[in-house]
Amino acid sequence: MEEFDYIVIGAGSAGCVLANRLSEDANNTVLVLEFGGSDRNVIIQMPSAFSMPMNTKTYNWKYETLPEPGLNGRRIHCPRGKVLGGSSSINGLVYVRGNARDFDEWESLGASGWGYASCLPYFKKSESFDNGDPTYRGTSGPLSVNNGNKMQNPLYGAFVEAGAEAGYIRTDDSNGYMQEGFGPMHMTIKDGVRWSAANAYLRPAMDRPNLEVRTKAMTRRILIEDGRAVGVEYERGKKIVSVTARKEVIVASGPIGSPHLLQRSGIGPGAVLQQAGVEVVHDLPGVGENLQDHAEIYIQYGCKKPITLNSKMNWFAKGLIGIQWLLFKNGLGATNHFEAGGFIRSSSEMEWPDIQFHFLPAAVRYDGKRPIKGHGFMILTGPNKPKSRGYVRLRNADPYTHPDILFNYLDREEDRKGFRDCVRLTREIMEQPAMTRFNSGEITPGANVNSDEEIDAFVRDNLESTYHPCGTCKMGIDKNAVIDPRLKVHGLENLRVVDSSVFPNEPNGNLNAPTMMLAERASDIIRGITPLSPENAAVGRAPGIGVTQRSL
Repeated sequence: MEEFDYIVIGAGSAGCVLANRLSEDANNTVLVLEFGGSDRNVIIQMPSAFSMPMNTKTYNWKYETLPEPGLNGRRIHCPRGKVLGGSSSINGLVYVRGNARDFDEWESLGASGWGYASCLPYFKKSESFDNGDPTYRGTSGPLSVNNGNKMQNPLYGAFVEAGAEAGYIRTDDSNGYMQEGFGPMHMTIKDGVRWSAANAYLRPAMDRPNLEVRTKAMTRRILIEDGRAVGVEYERGKKIVSVTARKEVIVASGPIGSPHLLQRSGIGPGAVLQQAGVEVVHDLPGVGENLQDHAEIYIQYGCKKPITLNSKMNWFAKGLIGIQWLLFKNGLGATNHFEAGGFIRSSSEMEWPDIQFHFLPAAVRYDGKRPIKGHGFMILTGPNKPKSRGYVRLRNADPYTHPDILFNYLDREEDRKGFRDCVRLTREIMEQPAMTRFNSGEITPGANVNSDEEIDAFVRDNLESTYHPCGTCKMGIDKNAVIDPRLKVHGLENLRVVDSSVFPNEPNGNLNAPTMMLAERASDIIRGITPLSPENAAVGRAPGIGVTQRSL
């Protein structure tokens, strides 16, 4: 039987970081098991093509929820990366750390040592960002971050200006001192190419003799003996193989895959495991529970001027964009097009922002289908601190059978009200002079959707996932926590979970950046290295925001 010091299960956003950092020490041998294959495909590497791998079975697990009660029984697509780089190879490339208060909130919920001051140095360690305040931003990390095409389309600037006209502030860097406000968005791109966790972390380490990455390897279960993880059993090329971990097994399979693997291994809620026909090895009630997600709606408008991306939706235009990108790695192919956005509080009583805006100079579905006729633009928005909770539960011991997934979207009145706020506040911003010179009228939801009941009905019919699931292996010390603040599974030895499944709750933003930060800090903890010293940087908060939110 083969032996490695560390076995990392999953080569996604967290797994790639772990592979790199753990193998920096030549004395450690590291095995990474990934069920997906190569990420060397143009539709992955070309930033503007992200909707293609996100909807391609080769690169996407293609999970789907159970019928969601709050969405009239609709099933919601839940994409997860099945490829080197994981979801960082198929996502929208948006780089948002979250608000500083989100991490302080984690700490208050039992994740000791994961407050903002402790996380900030690892955000900085991971990234390379030019022209940022060095108090908050890193300049020499593996992960390249920038603003894509630098907001060349005039609609981006108009959106930011409209936010200011509505009474909000501008922020030059939502990942720095001041998240709150309107300004440029950042993305994980380097020299016009998607800078996934695979490109940033895994590929530079692949030549190390102490690191081995095995693709097309399905981990069937974690091997537990006398209360400790001793190895894993995986399937590759129709062969079932066991491999031993001298030090630790580290699960980095994501918010769906990690609880599913633990449950297949007999680790999870006893009743759920027994119903699926799996022997209970370690009864741990929180595994697969606490599932949460950011959801969003699209608010679309017609555009008076022919300056939107809707003219680029035909195959001829897409072909020209693709050729330019292939030859020069620039142009419209070298951005995700989410170059401007905003973070606001839904009311002046909120302590930190809870609503996020992504602005897109096109009116189209997130999967790239069904663009409107003519020109248009849209705002993608939703409440970023959802209260509704769901679960991930295995159906049987077969690793190829997808688990039951239920987010329970809109289960809580707070979330339903949050979407009403999003609609009304977006409309107020779009009515400001900076946008009215472009805005030819609301397309969706439409001017006839105004009352609480009408907005609720629209949201039920049109809500989609923002693809930010987390929380299913919650970090903490309460009875439903799965791992402790050192990322060790409660009640077992030599077993950790490192990915967004451990987030106690959603940060105010996209999840790829905090997932890689988590793995950076986890790597030091695992290796026994003294963590980087906390940095008590000031955090901006716009005073009085909310008083101009007349729509509410």
